[in-house]
Amino acid sequence: MAVTVETDVLVVGAGPCGITLANLLGAYGVRALLIDRDTTILDFPRAVGIDDESLRTYQTLGVADDIVRDMIQNTPIRYYTSWGRCFAHVKPSEKPFGWARRNLFLQPLFEAALRHAVTRFPNVDVRYGHELVSLHQDDDGVLADVRAVEGETVHVRARYVVGADGGRSTVRRLIGVELTGATAPVKWLVVDVKDDQLRAPFSAVYCDPVRPVLVVPLPYGHRRFEFKLLADEDEVAISALPRVLELIRPLYRATPLPTVLRARVYLHHSRVAAVFQKGRVFLAGDAAHLQPPFFGQGMNSGIRDATNLGWKLAAVATERAAPELLDTYDVERRGHAAQMVGFATRIGRMYSPRSRITERVRDLAFRGVFLVPGGKEYILQMKYKPMPRYTGGVTVGGRNAAKDSPVGRMFMQPVIQHSGGGHGRLDDAIGPWFAVIGIQLDPRDHLSPQLVAWWDALGARFVRVDDAVARPGGDSRPDDGLIRIEDVDGAFRDWLLSRPEAEVVVLRPDRYVAAVTDRAGLEQATATLRAMINAQAVPVPPG
Repeated sequence: MAVTVETDVLVVGAGPCGITLANLLGAYGVRALLIDRDTTILDFPRAVGIDDESLRTYQTLGVADDIVRDMIQNTPIRYYTSWGRCFAHVKPSEKPFGWARRNLFLQPLFEAALRHAVTRFPNVDVRYGHELVSLHQDDDGVLADVRAVEGETVHVRARYVVGADGGRSTVRRLIGVELTGATAPVKWLVVDVKDDQLRAPFSAVYCDPVRPVLVVPLPYGHRRFEFKLLADEDEVAISALPRVLELIRPLYRATPLPTVLRARVYLHHSRVAAVFQKGRVFLAGDAAHLQPPFFGQGMNSGIRDATNLGWKLAAVATERAAPELLDTYDVERRGHAAQMVGFATRIGRMYSPRSRITERVRDLAFRGVFLVPGGKEYILQMKYKPMPRYTGGVTVGGRNAAKDSPVGRMFMQPVIQHSGGGHGRLDDAIGPWFAVIGIQLDPRDHLSPQLVAWWDALGARFVRVDDAVARPGGDSRPDDGLIRIEDVDGAFRDWLLSRPEAEVVVLRPDRYVAAVTDRAGLEQATATLRAMINAQAVPVPPG
């Protein structure tokens, strides 16, 4: 007998993107149902790297400190020529978003931690061993049929559906969205080992026109190898243990060989969905975009999707925003996802130069970059990584902003001192939702009572940042909810010195800058954001 379940959001797929989105919806108080066809976590070669942007999302969820304990943090990368010279050593030491920029992990451990974390939320129903069969949209929501492994059918009535169900997405197929792009004709062998004793605490890329090799150290004595297959090599034969040991033996020399866990052959895809939204159904993660693993951003791009979509679904589901807000998901995410796919594809070409001549040209080009002022820092700190910049969507003046404008970019996360006297990261002090941050001012002093009430109804927090060990005087409202923090790192001081007009910063829940203004422009910036988010959906008392 079929049963019927009602929910606000049905999330299909419990991989990193889907389980992250389910956690976010849980934290935001949204009713959600998460399903996945598999009953256990997949145990085969997948992602191995997570960046600082993603860790910031898990900080919002209160689990970042737990999951980083199982990670190797801030791992450098060395790039070698085919004749053995290290032509680039990337070792990012800066933490602009509060976390190390490059971290290595074991995905099964990571996913297990997130699956455990989602059990904290009574508003999130998780059902493994459940597969989406069909879905139909109407004006009020989506009706989906879900089949359990035992054969039971569940009718799900949801306001919205998110397909985070991988590259072969059932959701994408059911809504008729094409995945455009190409699949590289070359195959790669991915090998995972354990009991690794190799003393090489860095990732290595051996760029070679014939057989490039990637080597990645992983936690708890694990290591990942990736070998490009030659045109005449059989994928079954090369995956066999004797051949795998032949491939990895030269890298170990006198070091004992590790235990091979698994070896699989993969094709690399460079594809992006034609749209990320169709009516009430959204695509995220690998269901929306696929990229080669050369820059380790496939999973991280999916986490960006979840972080972007999560707060928008929450704002609409809790009736603090109008449904039109959800249209900005495609506007903001699809362009950057395509940019990352293209970037990873180009990085792959650098790993496998067409010839020795091409390799020599690339080597000389890198030497030239290091001679340019700032060039070495550009490489060492991974500043070549394409960062999202949302010029459309929920930003004020993003389309007309200067190229170096902070609007539409992720905001810094310095160490601050909060009112209790302790030090901590910015996000922990200001909370997980909207924040209106005044630098050496209280933003409410420059807003009408009506717009202050609108921010309050939206759930935003007002924040005042002062210089370190400052004791601001003249505050007439010392205990009315204003968050006071001190700039112990000097990050806000430097921010204001470089842009004196940027006295107020409006942060979105995903920590992207929605608006930057001086005190005189805060009223207009708020009115513009109110129109974007749709104030009619928010009960605001008359001014």
